[in-house]
Amino acid sequence: MSDSGQAKPLIEVRDAARWFDVSAPWLERVLAGKPRSMLRAVDGVSFTINRGETLALVGESGCGKSTMARLLVGLYPLTRGEIFIDGESITELNGPKGPSLRRRLQMIFQDPYASLNPRWRVGRIIAEPLKAHTKMSIAEQEARVDELLKQVGLDPADKSRYPHQFSGGQRQRISIARALAVRPEFLVCDEPTSALDVSVQAQVLNIMKDLQRDLGLTYLFISHNLAVVHHVADRVGVMYLGRIVEIADREELFNNPRHPYTKMLLSAIPDIEGQGKSRTPVAGEVPNPLNPPSGCTFHPRCPHAQPLCKQAVPGLFRTDKSQVACHAVEQGWVLETDALPRSGLLSH
Repeated sequence: MSDSGQAKPLIEVRDAARWFDVSAPWLERVLAGKPRSMLRAVDGVSFTINRGETLALVGESGCGKSTMARLLVGLYPLTRGEIFIDGESITELNGPKGPSLRRRLQMIFQDPYASLNPRWRVGRIIAEPLKAHTKMSIAEQEARVDELLKQVGLDPADKSRYPHQFSGGQRQRISIARALAVRPEFLVCDEPTSALDVSVQAQVLNIMKDLQRDLGLTYLFISHNLAVVHHVADRVGVMYLGRIVEIADREELFNNPRHPYTKMLLSAIPDIEGQGKSRTPVAGEVPNPLNPPSGCTFHPRCPHAQPLCKQAVPGLFRTDKSQVACHAVEQGWVLETDALPRSGLLSH
């Protein structure tokens, strides 16, 4: 399913699912007569990412964003479905084609300190992918490390220091340099700025945008911060309980959200300019993912829920400018809304 309708996407995800068995121990289940319990962290997700663009995934905690990120880089196996990079299945990551595929996709993690080996100097950390995936000489590795440090705004002399000697923002720059070492095409960014101060977030995001422009990178950007998403994304996918409920271009999604859940998320953005923006609070609690509601899992919180919503799982319905998994939108129960007033938080 290509969203561009033109060029072949770099990344294609088809009906991806990842279930975790969280059952009690076998004997306990047998004695108590308990069935197996499965957590459907990702359950039937499909999307594409075109070359050079940034697709952001947003949603409340526990919606499956980070699980989807780990599926894309092969850290979790798929329960079902397929994921392709430029037409090649990532199931080959553990096969003969694994080394060449791993060079094409890398990941930037949320916590830059936890993802860097504290016992290694920065030069060794950044050079490790080069040792694993290339036949560079020591001198060539040193030159490449120096080049990467300059690209992320650090001094080549920093390669002799340890991660604890850097600030959080500097450590994340080191993580970015390591991810770029083998010249990947695709980066999965799992909340890469959420652990940083606001002022530092902007610096790191600007570096990432510059690198994307200069190197032709493609990003999947995971975040719960809608202001950050508005700054970096070309398209936005909204996830709820393991499924995508809406995908649209950034401006379309922020100015004309279609799914009731998307509208609730955007209404929760702080209005720092004091414009008196009307709000629809995100009602209710996220259901227990071990026992999700039938049909559309959002229906217990949805102001437009109908009997059909409790019975059938909605597929992604294509509108003029977006894709929405909502019976109410598809059946015309929800009228078009006026564009939401943008808060000052999103005006930059």
